[in-house]
Amino acid sequence: MLIIRSTDAAIEASKDMPFEEIINAMGAYNESMMKAGVLLGGEGLSGAEEGFVVDFSSEEPIVTDGPYGETHELFNGFWLIRASSKEEAVEWAKRCPLGPGTKLEVRRVTDESDFEDFSDNEYIQKEAGWREELGTN
Repeated sequence: MLIIRSTDAAIEASKDMPFEEIINAMGAYNESMMKAGVLLGGEGLSGAEEGFVVDFSSEEPIVTDGPYGETHELFNGFWLIRASSKEEAVEWAKRCPLGPGTKLEVRRVTDESDFEDFSDNEYIQKEAGWREELGTN
């Protein structure tokens, strides 16, 4: 998973770029990943002011409306890719058309092999069926 994180300065700098230029750069990047067969999905996210956080630190969950946290702690969008190795994921991440002050966090999405010690668990067994039902396997 490629996760976009930006600073306040990066967000302000992006406002100076024509929005169509940003759309075209991201569109070309998405298209290159689709043509290579690595893109599984991805989306941009609305601003933090539209979101909320559910905090489970106390007995009853507490809901806090956004904005919340520091800008650099939030993520602005993501891509799910299928890479054959960490090195391939690095190469795709490095091609992303992001500017200074923006970071791309790359994390591996877990799969059934991460839960082999729990293969007899009812929900681990159901997971494969759910993925098939959702078309995400």
